[in-house]
Amino acid sequence: MGESVKNIISGDRVLWVVLTLLSIFSFLPVFSASSNLAYVVGQGTPWTHLFKHFIVILFGFGLMITIHKVPYHYFKGISILALPLIIFLLIYTASQGNLIEGANANRWIKIPFVGLSFQTSNLASIVLLTYVAHLMSKERPKLYRFKTSIIPLWLPVFAVILLIMPANLSTAALLFLMVLILVYLGGYPTKYLLSMLGVGLVFALIFVLMAKAYPDLVPNRVDTWINRIENFNVTNNNSDANYQIERAKTAIATGGVVGVGAGKSVMKNFLPQSSSDFIYAIIVEEFGLIGGIGLIILYLLVLFRIVVIANKSNTVFGKLLVLGLGFPIIIQAFVNMGVALQVLPVTGQTLPLISSGGTAAWMTCIAFGIILSVSANQNKEQIDLDQNNQDNPIAILSETE
Repeated sequence: MGESVKNIISGDRVLWVVLTLLSIFSFLPVFSASSNLAYVVGQGTPWTHLFKHFIVILFGFGLMITIHKVPYHYFKGISILALPLIIFLLIYTASQGNLIEGANANRWIKIPFVGLSFQTSNLASIVLLTYVAHLMSKERPKLYRFKTSIIPLWLPVFAVILLIMPANLSTAALLFLMVLILVYLGGYPTKYLLSMLGVGLVFALIFVLMAKAYPDLVPNRVDTWINRIENFNVTNNNSDANYQIERAKTAIATGGVVGVGAGKSVMKNFLPQSSSDFIYAIIVEEFGLIGGIGLIILYLLVLFRIVVIANKSNTVFGKLLVLGLGFPIIIQAFVNMGVALQVLPVTGQTLPLISSGGTAAWMTCIAFGIILSVSANQNKEQIDLDQNNQDNPIAILSETE
């Protein structure tokens, strides 16, 4: 049995175990919280949503297992080829004209024949961060000169982020932050980095001012962003955002130390996003402070293993790839929990591998599959490196991609 498992999975065993634990645990809060969709909204039954979540997780782990078998060096070329396709998909997504209460809702495109929706920004984040990691590892000397980095690096970055931003500010902001972190870790000069940060802030400010001055020019969510920030600073109002936050806080307070028990949440029937955006509040209500802290520890353990894998990688691309794909998942997890605790404004970020959903969970699994690919290839790289050093002692002084 052990040998058959080793033939299927490879790489960091601890990370595999933690990801499996998170996924198995997710069935309890998803099944409980989905009663809101079943009995309040009228969408199916809790068993329907549980089965759907099972299929999502099963397919996600299938993606993770398949992708981690691919040598991670292949993702260099894949990112270059996929980047134009991603920009095309983002343009198509942005041009659909979907509005919810007058706000831009162009986040998803429908996959023909299967009846599923696909959030293009999730895949765009993976492709762009992989591309940036490759660029910073391959052409670092050239990128030290600001002019030569504008077209290959910053043009694709701003193209992707500006296409995501009108419908999903939090994802665009998180993606831009990770790009800045990656290029900094890749050795990009700080003075140029600060310049691009300034450019990004100027673009964001211009977009907000244009949206307020000409609201019909480009569908956007600027008013939604402003309302969420205002609601975060002002309590005791009747806005939808505060309605959710107050119910989430009530759920957390009700949970106490040990919780009310699995499936016994009351506030799940009053939280509109109880199985996705605010699932952490339901977890704390049902499993208490112990369950909430335990979940945080699991995510911190994932973060620790990500850092370990990056540190062990023998190539710059491997290090940047792991950090670039791993950090956003952990940041997203803590943003989701921060929203439920009213530490942060409402953002719409789900809890990775816990919240119900389809493509978001699959993109998380793809990201972890690439991370595990780096981990799985470390032993082989070390053997090759040791052999190369024996044949050529001078080789130890240099590192090749």
